[in-house]
Amino acid sequence: MGFKGHVRNGAVVLDDPRGLPEGAEVEVALVRRRRRRPTLGEELMKFAGKAKGLPRDLARNHDHYLYGTPKQ
Repeated sequence: MGFKGHVRNGAVVLDDPRGLPEGAEVEVALVRRRRRRPTLGEELMKFAGKAKGLPRDLARNHDHYLYGTPKQ
Protein backbone atom coordinates (compact mmCIF):
# COMPACT_ATOMS: atom_id res chain seq x y z
CA MET A 1 0.00 0.00 0.00
CA GLY A 2 1.34 3.42 -0.85
CA PHE A 3 0.50 6.93 0.22
CA LYS A 4 1.41 10.23 -1.37
CA GLY A 5 2.31 13.43 0.38
CA HIS A 6 4.53 16.48 0.41
CA VAL A 7 7.13 18.05 2.67
CA ARG A 8 5.77 21.07 4.51
CA ASN A 9 7.95 22.97 7.00
CA GLY A 10 10.35 20.04 7.19
CA ALA A 11 7.71 17.40 7.93
CA VAL A 12 6.07 14.88 5.62
CA VAL A 13 2.34 15.60 5.35
CA LEU A 14 0.25 12.90 3.70
CA ASP A 15 -2.35 13.95 1.13
CA ASP A 16 -4.85 11.51 2.66
CA PRO A 17 -3.71 10.19 6.06
CA ARG A 18 -6.84 8.08 6.67
CA GLY A 19 -6.15 4.40 7.16
CA LEU A 20 -2.90 4.82 9.07
CA PRO A 21 -3.08 4.11 12.79
CA GLU A 22 -1.50 6.65 15.11
CA GLY A 23 2.14 5.80 15.76
CA ALA A 24 2.46 3.52 12.72
CA GLU A 25 6.02 3.08 11.48
CA VAL A 26 6.41 4.27 7.90
CA GLU A 27 9.14 4.36 5.30
CA VAL A 28 9.56 7.41 3.10
CA ALA A 29 11.07 7.32 -0.39
CA LEU A 30 11.85 10.44 -2.38
CA VAL A 31 10.19 10.58 -5.80
CA ARG A 32 12.24 12.51 -8.32
CA ARG A 33 10.26 13.68 -11.27
CA ARG A 34 12.26 14.64 -14.29
CA ARG A 35 10.79 17.02 -16.76
CA ARG A 36 10.91 15.45 -20.18
CA ARG A 37 13.05 17.53 -22.49
CA PRO A 38 11.79 17.93 -26.05
CA THR A 39 13.62 15.93 -28.70
CA LEU A 40 15.60 17.70 -31.41
CA GLY A 41 12.84 16.88 -33.88
CA GLU A 42 10.21 18.45 -31.61
CA GLU A 43 12.34 21.57 -31.21
CA LEU A 44 12.86 21.88 -34.96
CA MET A 45 9.15 21.47 -35.72
CA LYS A 46 8.54 25.03 -34.56
CA PHE A 47 10.35 26.14 -37.71
CA ALA A 48 8.42 23.83 -40.06
CA GLY A 49 6.53 25.67 -42.79
CA LYS A 50 8.06 29.07 -42.01
CA ALA A 51 10.21 29.51 -45.15
CA LYS A 52 8.46 31.21 -48.08
CA GLY A 53 9.37 31.54 -51.75
CA LEU A 54 11.74 28.56 -51.99
CA PRO A 55 12.27 26.61 -55.25
CA ARG A 56 9.98 23.57 -55.66
CA ASP A 57 12.98 21.25 -56.16
CA LEU A 58 14.95 22.49 -53.14
CA ALA A 59 14.88 19.11 -51.35
CA ARG A 60 16.34 17.30 -54.35
CA ASN A 61 18.81 20.01 -55.41
CA HIS A 62 19.81 21.69 -52.16
CA ASP A 63 23.51 21.22 -53.00
CA HIS A 64 22.95 23.14 -56.25
CA TYR A 65 21.34 26.06 -54.42
CA LEU A 66 23.87 26.05 -51.57
CA TYR A 67 27.12 25.23 -53.36
CA GLY A 68 26.47 25.54 -57.11
CA THR A 69 26.81 21.84 -57.94
CA PRO A 70 24.94 20.59 -61.05
CA LYS A 71 21.21 19.94 -60.62
CA GLN A 72 20.06 16.34 -60.44
